[in-house]
Amino acid sequence: MARLADKLAFVTGGASGLGAAIARAYAAEGARVVIADIDEANGAALAGELADARFAPLDVTSEESWAAAVAPFERIDVLVNNAGITTLGSIEDCTVAQFRHELDIDVLGVFIGIQAALPKMKAHGGSIINMSSLSGIKASANLVVYNAAKAAVTLMTKSCALHFAQAGYPIRCNSIHPGAIHTPIIDKVLAQSDDPDALYRSFVEVHPVGRLGKPEEIAAIAVYLASDESAFATGAEFRIDGGASI
Repeated sequence: MARLADKLAFVTGGASGLGAAIARAYAAEGARVVIADIDEANGAALAGELADARFAPLDVTSEESWAAAVAPFERIDVLVNNAGITTLGSIEDCTVAQFRHELDIDVLGVFIGIQAALPKMKAHGGSIINMSSLSGIKASANLVVYNAAKAAVTLMTKSCALHFAQAGYPIRCNSIHPGAIHTPIIDKVLAQSDDPDALYRSFVEVHPVGRLGKPEEIAAIAVYLASDESAFATGAEFRIDGGASI
């Protein structure tokens, strides 16, 4: 069943990890998919694999880059703000430069993205999906910068949802909160640790189900939120975390 037929979906960070899984799931459900990423080689390769997909180079921290990326499209039906990074460290470990870099990508990138896509969505409506995290709800001592960034995304999502509803725009805005999902970003976090095996075990232990999540399990909720089935959902937190937030 083509649940996303006739929809154009714009997915940031679409070249790998969760973004790639979402792009594949959207294409399988009949959407036209724009894979937007700073990683041109992998993004273009994935677009070539999928039916009715294209690659758009995008630096999410740049207003000019966003303007150029959305310019070719008369309408955008689904915006997935998925691009992000994770900085490992406590309040004593992390630098101001790391804090600014993470917020530029994880928070400012979402802010600029919504502003850029909004003129392409106002008239006909659509769905904005912001990738937050379990870390946007639950604190960790060694993720101070990531906690700050994803908490900001969580509340920005709600503010946007309220604004769209009060302005009469037929646009819904929701956030997805994955637990630890085994993607390349996890490998990058593990590489920052002095004891990656112990850190990996700690990630698993947080989840009552006893494992990390799979990218396709997050892609499944992203399909629901992109589809008309989720028409009554806005400003909500969708926790897909193996019970870690219980």
